[in-house]
Amino acid sequence: MDSATLGRMSREELIAELLRERSEKAVIASQMADAESKRAKLEFELEQLKRMIFGAKSERFVAPANPNQLELDLGLAVEIAREEAKKEPKPKREKRPDAKKPVRQSIPDKFPRKVVVIEPGEDTTGMDYIGDEVTEELEYTPGTLVVNQFRRKKYAAKTADGGTRIVCASLHSRPIEKGIPGPGLLAKVIIDKYTDHLPLYRQSQRFAREGIDIPVSTMADWIARCCDLLDPLYEKLKQKILESAYVQADETPIKVLDSEKKGATHQGYHWTYQSPVLGLVLFDYRPGRSRSGPIHVLRNYKGWLQTDGYSAYDEFEKREGIFLVGCMAHVRRYFEKALDYDNVNAGWVLGKIRELYAIEREAREKCLGHNERKALREEKALPIVNELGTWLRDKYKMFLPKSPMGEAVNYFLGRFNYVARYLKDGQLEIDNNLAENAIRPIAIGRKNYLFAGSHEGARRAAMLYSFLGTCKRNDIEPFAWLRETLGKIQDHPINRIEELLPVKKA
Repeated sequence: MDSATLGRMSREELIAELLRERSEKAVIASQMADAESKRAKLEFELEQLKRMIFGAKSERFVAPANPNQLELDLGLAVEIAREEAKKEPKPKREKRPDAKKPVRQSIPDKFPRKVVVIEPGEDTTGMDYIGDEVTEELEYTPGTLVVNQFRRKKYAAKTADGGTRIVCASLHSRPIEKGIPGPGLLAKVIIDKYTDHLPLYRQSQRFAREGIDIPVSTMADWIARCCDLLDPLYEKLKQKILESAYVQADETPIKVLDSEKKGATHQGYHWTYQSPVLGLVLFDYRPGRSRSGPIHVLRNYKGWLQTDGYSAYDEFEKREGIFLVGCMAHVRRYFEKALDYDNVNAGWVLGKIRELYAIEREAREKCLGHNERKALREEKALPIVNELGTWLRDKYKMFLPKSPMGEAVNYFLGRFNYVARYLKDGQLEIDNNLAENAIRPIAIGRKNYLFAGSHEGARRAAMLYSFLGTCKRNDIEPFAWLRETLGKIQDHPINRIEELLPVKKA
């Protein structure tokens, strides 16, 4: 605006014109900031795409499908990523200094030895025997089905009134009365499906090759009958976990066949609750992911509750007697994702988190008790956590909220008090990884048997995963435990049902 025009304007018109220009500049500045944010986000997504296509498998990721998001022209994106990759020098692969050549392991003594003596081919008459040259090979004999035939002796005796009284030996209790499977066969079917992830139709095919026809429906009925037997033990497992003062919680999806729509599946969820101190794992099936599931299970719980950042757990912070604890591993994942976007700041935070995990590793290597671990954390970890908190409060305004670094900082800042609570008690873990590890078998199983046949089938799966997960946490061989338990649970006193839990006996 020239000086002549300004001279003809009144004071009010001049003020209005200046305000209009200021408003226009503010809009332009806002548009430029939005454009810069979108540019940075596109660069970050391009880097992630390059990592997915050209990176090592451990670095690849698959973006979740979003029905509200336009599909990316993958062919064009691949060409762009290839051109960008050509410009960057390929890093040389460094040889690990601790890499060792594989050596033959000795075969453990617990396996039976079948000794085969081989004499030399020539005549040894008159020679002195000086010893053996021993060579061992590990052989496999396919599992065989054995029929246990119980012959119960029967006797007849005359009674005083001239009649006959029959005496017959009683049959011991069996998992399925009047059924053909023994506890070992039942345990094998369950272990093959829920530990080794072999669907029932494949097991049926394998039995057919061995010369016996066992339909899928029959095995499914066997599993249901076993779960009926194990139900009191499952309730005792739940009780023991909820009586502990520290529980980790997580959830994972499972597809369930929808009985109302042919061929359709329903998205259900297995919620896991784990007691790290007791070494117990519980899975609870719910048709949905709403907070009603954990609210029902944890309605009488008191103590520490460690979870990820899912909002369904925030309700428990309002509960008297429950104290939420966050997960450092989830924080770390946000900053690892932002590393390509801001190597300096994300790298600094990851370095501090690495120091915190080194302190946890030191505590494990020294086999410290809970009080000793708390003292070590107060000495070494507390200053690092305080440094991270100061950095977050000072730096969070530097990053665009929608940028990868902005999202990482905002997540950590919003969960900081929960995450830092692991310092308050030596029994608490720094992250929720134990609970996540417990749900990995379910994720593997989903890839094999794809879905549960019904909601009731998903509940039975939750029960069996609970026992098998507890076996894993306590280094107990699951087949041996399940076979023994199914063989004696019928006659075991209900008031001593806890004795059957798969935990190490003192």
